[in-house]
Amino acid sequence: MKKLEDYVRSIPDFPEEGVIFRDVTSILEEAEGLQLAINAMQELVKDVDFDVVIGPESRGFIFGVPIAYNLKKAFVPVRKKGKLPRETVEMEYDLEYGSATLEMHADAIKPGQKVVIIDDLIATGGTTEAIVKLIEALGGEVVKITFLMELAGLNGRDKLKGYDVETVICYEGK
Repeated sequence: MKKLEDYVRSIPDFPEEGVIFRDVTSILEEAEGLQLAINAMQELVKDVDFDVVIGPESRGFIFGVPIAYNLKKAFVPVRKKGKLPRETVEMEYDLEYGSATLEMHADAIKPGQKVVIIDDLIATGGTTEAIVKLIEALGGEVVKITFLMELAGLNGRDKLKGYDVETVICYEGK
């Protein structure tokens, strides 16, 4: 049986020279890799007291939904601006070259609900920081943040100080 890391394809010089792209789709393309990934992430949250799994578009959906289902929890999607049909709350955040806006339904999190955030990757931490702000603005409490992979050289954890953050695989570089 291969280790989860064995399923990650590393692509040098993508999207630009000097960057090593860690491809999560190579995990998804193998049934055993997908099972290993979901099981490993679920293991990190199985003993946490929480009510809701939040997953950002789109890979947070892939990993968050099966974990929510397996643990009998609700799932709330966070999407790019303009994709949700009901009243939303939004948060703008900085990207490497510009900014973006995330939204979630205004009634998706009830005051006092305990929330776990599940996503595929932490790089600079900006997306997750924006999600945390959305959850807290609605009165929710972030009790755990779990990623499949971390690019530690981009210092994304710095934006999430004070939160319980765990990753399955950590790459030291960018």
